[in-house]
Amino acid sequence: MKFLADLFPVILFFGTFSLARQTPLAESAIYIATAVAIAATVAQVAYAWFRHRKVETMQWVSLGLIVVLGGATLLLHDKSFIMWKPTVLYWLMGSTLLVMNLLGKQPLNRLMGQQLTLPAAVWQKLTYAWVVFFAVMGGLNLYVAFNFSETIWVNFKLFGGMGLMFAFVLLQGLFLSRYMEDKS
Repeated sequence: MKFLADLFPVILFFGTFSLARQTPLAESAIYIATAVAIAATVAQVAYAWFRHRKVETMQWVSLGLIVVLGGATLLLHDKSFIMWKPTVLYWLMGSTLLVMNLLGKQPLNRLMGQQLTLPAAVWQKLTYAWVVFFAVMGGLNLYVAFNFSETIWVNFKLFGGMGLMFAFVLLQGLFLSRYMEDKS
């Protein structure tokens, strides 16, 4: 359920873009969708704050990026800023994992250590796999954003990104399955 909540602004961005493309405002679809994504992210963070009196770090980061890069898109009427947003987020997440890992903080062990008991070397491999995945996703986003149409990029942002993440998590599950204990 949390995964879907995190996708709420992306889904609204996609839906708004798709609907706006069918109207006389088609040329402004990316800008309308960007404004909706900013509003949706602000609403999401506000809801988290009022509901739980706590907002996760990634929600703050996402809010900052959408306000700054989405705001620049709207203010300067330049869609490239919003197209950079997923890349900046991916590269920021990958860099954070890499730096934390190099500092010996074992970020994935801290996040998932309650659910999984793995040797330290496996946690290292897992962390580096995520770092590489985020680096590739950031580069792939830029490639699609600046070599294909707006519509293809918007579709990739939702379906391609989600599909690749799902495939990566599945592969990761297969890799980790050999370390799972059979409790029967």
